[in-house]
Amino acid sequence: MATKIRLQRGGRKGYAFYSIVIADARAPRDGKFTEKIGTYNPNTNPATVDLNFERALYWVEVGAQPTDTVRNILSREGVYLMKHLKGGVKKGAFDEAAAQKKFDAWKADKQNGLNKIHEAELKAKKDAAKTALEAEKKVNEEIAKKVAEKKAAEAAAKAEAEAAANADAAATEEAAPEA
Repeated sequence: MATKIRLQRGGRKGYAFYSIVIADARAPRDGKFTEKIGTYNPNTNPATVDLNFERALYWVEVGAQPTDTVRNILSREGVYLMKHLKGGVKKGAFDEAAAQKKFDAWKADKQNGLNKIHEAELKAKKDAAKTALEAEKKVNEEIAKKVAEKKAAEAAAKAEAEAAANADAAATEEAAPEA
């Protein structure tokens, strides 16, 4: 029996959610499977993977063939690194404690890298928000300046109209006593 590690689609239309399953290669994609070893949600940022590490390692060691996407997921989770380290232990290159230490160091380094990326994204988002705020303030100042100029022009025109009306009234008052 050719065993595959593959994704089984779930979720709704336009919002896929996958189960990572062990299945016979001849079984349909969403059909019968041997064991469910995890889930994969590509809709989150970054994609969420919940994996039973020990079972995934077991199935990889006994020869189950993953699909390309599942191979990438298992590689990112460190299953293939652990398989490689266990091969080194079997050959006597180092003991199991050293293998676990190397794996833990790799996992910590990976987590530090992810944290740096997350911090860089947050900083970029803050900087973008700050520049957008500065641009909006600049636009608002220009609008306020135009409004102030318009109000000043209207006030000047109103004052000029009142002055002209007062001058006309004064002229009619001077003309009225002569008559």
